[in-house]
Amino acid sequence: MDFMKLLKSLEELLYELVSWLVFYPVTFWRTLSRPLQMMRYADIELGDNPEDQYEDTLSPPLFLLITLMIAQSVAGLMPLAVKPEALGGELSSTANLLIARGVIFSVFPLVMAVTLLGKKGQRLTRNSLRPPFFSQCYVAAPFVMVATLGLDMLMLKTDRWDGVGIAAMVLATLWYGQAQIRWFMRDLAIGPVRASLLVVAALIIALIATLLLTVAIGLGLGQGKP
Repeated sequence: MDFMKLLKSLEELLYELVSWLVFYPVTFWRTLSRPLQMMRYADIELGDNPEDQYEDTLSPPLFLLITLMIAQSVAGLMPLAVKPEALGGELSSTANLLIARGVIFSVFPLVMAVTLLGKKGQRLTRNSLRPPFFSQCYVAAPFVMVATLGLDMLMLKTDRWDGVGIAAMVLATLWYGQAQIRWFMRDLAIGPVRASLLVVAALIIALIATLLLTVAIGLGLGQGKP
């Protein structure tokens, strides 16, 4: 009986993993082409029963995590000037590096979600934070994918791709910024100027937080370097 349960669990796991091949690109394209609709979709789906949520897409946190996995895999194939394994210690582990990236880049959706709740005057709780955070995970994924690819291009051993890397980072930031401005305008019922100021302020806070986290994680995990 236990063996049959194990087989059933493996069957479900295999199906879930294979289904990502279909639903990841679907989710990515929908988010890239219709970011506000996907953010609204994330809010609506949280009101459904857990087994009925995100039936035709990936859940937002999972979508962001898979995007980070893909970005890390692509970076591993590139001839970077400094490879993660050269850092030594715990950061040389692929799993630990992925966890570190997940924590660092989750700051962007977290800061945006907290900013929205603060401007709405809502009490910050685990339940109130979940809907805006899930919404933000959707738009954070394409931003992270393109921005980190551009950053990796700047870290190549040759400077031939520096222009492309900078262009990718600028393009990712512009797309992310316009989506956030429209999101704040819709949810807070404010004008574009005020929404733009909120987005700029939130981005500055997120960037400072990510830099501090990067340094903290690097120092903490890098202590095991021989």
